[in-house]
Amino acid sequence: MSAEVYFDATSDLLQKLRTTQLPQIKAVAELLAETIASGHTIFAFGATHSFALAAEMVYRSGGLMLVNPIYPHGMDLSVIPAPQTSETERLLGLGRILLENSPARAGDALLIASVSGRNAVAIDMAIAAAERGLTTIAITSVEYSRAVTSRHPSGKRLMELCDMVIDNCVPKGDSAVQVPELPQKTGPLSTVLGCVVVNAVLCQTVANLVERGVEPPVFMSANLDGGDEHNARLLEQFRDRIFYL
Repeated sequence: MSAEVYFDATSDLLQKLRTTQLPQIKAVAELLAETIASGHTIFAFGATHSFALAAEMVYRSGGLMLVNPIYPHGMDLSVIPAPQTSETERLLGLGRILLENSPARAGDALLIASVSGRNAVAIDMAIAAAERGLTTIAITSVEYSRAVTSRHPSGKRLMELCDMVIDNCVPKGDSAVQVPELPQKTGPLSTVLGCVVVNAVLCQTVANLVERGVEPPVFMSANLDGGDEHNARLLEQFRDRIFYL
């Protein structure tokens, strides 16, 4: 039964996401299309599991080549012991350091994923990005953020600091399934819903670029005939805006 509950919860929240967030997804896509058409590029960041959203967008079949990851040093799940990552994402100033040591510049766009939006690394990065002249987009849970306090001296949460916000519609606690006699829910939702958000944004961005007459650099599967040649041509054409090569 719990497996069915998870399917149902995911399906229901996907429908909620579409109903409530599609206008904002389209607005973000138009912003990203304008960013690319004007000669700038896109960056993406998330700490711990939220980095899965950045990874989802980078160097993959069907993906947009101009999404550059800002790697969450010390906060990815290759770190042992894993609980250290929870401490690291609360370090004041680290988000600023990561942003300032990236190639991001004024006119670029930065997607920041954080489900709760309360930890210092995402908040500091958003503040530093605004100072540098980037446009910032939060992918977060509004319900979750409203239920918790900020861990940053500003008292602000990520959704209060970014230029645009997409609500991933995840409930507070980021889990869907209540198993009888177990106090903690299971069945996390933020990765599946977040990946739908970023892929919907990028699909619309690509369509908007085509409408503008701009060839969008989209990866073709390297396992399809002609894929390597297609990718090599576009990677070379856009090399000045791709920083993960």
